[in-house]
Amino acid sequence: MSLEFLIIDNEHALVELCDQLKGSAWLAVDTEFERERTYYPELCLLQISNSKLAAVIDPFAIDNIEPLFDLLYDTSITKVFHAARQDLEIFFNITGNVPVPLFDTQIAAQLLGHSDQISYANLVKNILAVKLDKKHTRTDWKRRPLTDSQLRYAVDDVIYLGQIYVQLLAKLNNLNRLEWLVDDFAALADAELYKPDPEKVWMKIRNANRLKGNELSVLQALAAWRERTARQQNRPKKWLISDDTLIGMARLLPDNPADLSAIKGLHERVYKRQASELLEIIAEARHKTPQPLAVPKAGKALNVREQAKVDVLMAIVRLRAQQHDLTPGILASRKELERFVQEQTGSTLLTGWREHLIGHELCEFLSGKISLQVENQSLSIKDAR
Repeated sequence: MSLEFLIIDNEHALVELCDQLKGSAWLAVDTEFERERTYYPELCLLQISNSKLAAVIDPFAIDNIEPLFDLLYDTSITKVFHAARQDLEIFFNITGNVPVPLFDTQIAAQLLGHSDQISYANLVKNILAVKLDKKHTRTDWKRRPLTDSQLRYAVDDVIYLGQIYVQLLAKLNNLNRLEWLVDDFAALADAELYKPDPEKVWMKIRNANRLKGNELSVLQALAAWRERTARQQNRPKKWLISDDTLIGMARLLPDNPADLSAIKGLHERVYKRQASELLEIIAEARHKTPQPLAVPKAGKALNVREQAKVDVLMAIVRLRAQQHDLTPGILASRKELERFVQEQTGSTLLTGWREHLIGHELCEFLSGKISLQVENQSLSIKDAR
């Protein structure tokens, strides 16, 4: 049965709520936001619960929400999210930091046999046997008033999130796996994750790797300009210039207003206001050396001996997955193991919980410290020293 919940729409009620939640061991947190018409996500609603109390906070109705941030940034309280990155981006944009310590149920669930990137609805169904009503998924959370049904939908997310957290935490502690998540949660809390570098955003543009020379340098300059302008104006990047239009400008390299105006997809509004600025950027960038394309290392074809090593590593992965009641694919795919045999540097198998669970052991096999043996018709991992 779901908790009853408070609707917080004034500063006095917010202060009272924060006083009630102060001293909680943990807080389940979720946000509803809108970013279709802005560069930065706009916080429209915040839901919070500590298992005894649940509330929906309306930031549009409250002038001063500092008491809320004082609570969320209290380092004695664990903040619980599911797929936290977008929620944390909102807090980072407002305060310049993310609330810690934090716990992400999507990341943690993998260590207990749930699928990689499991959705919140599926996690609720798997753990609590509750099927969430998702009819309000496409709600415009900026509109007011919100209906009772919409508010209940929003707050149920944190109520169930808290219940999931309690179960995950107990199981992780019982299996001594909680410490394995420290690195993953630290990476999620890293402020650099929420500060995209304008000089590098071009790397996310589809087909950027098809350009070279002055075309690529122009694309890089235009993408950086678009990023900075979108931030300054707080408008979606695609509202300024789409990726395809940027590619078109980089390929055609217009050097006069007439050629620029002929670029397909360039909004008339942008052309009128910023034609001279765009032409100046293109003229300057076309004479620069572009940043190099980040070409992934093309792994050499594995020889027979390397393929055999991969086979053994895959066997170790399967044994450990069975031992810990996990899906082998969550630990490591065959492609990851093939790359690992050729080079361990930078491997995801040597980061976060995977290093604790399997990465270190794979290194020991490759260095000859452990081996696979058959005993009593069963495969086992033995010390080879």
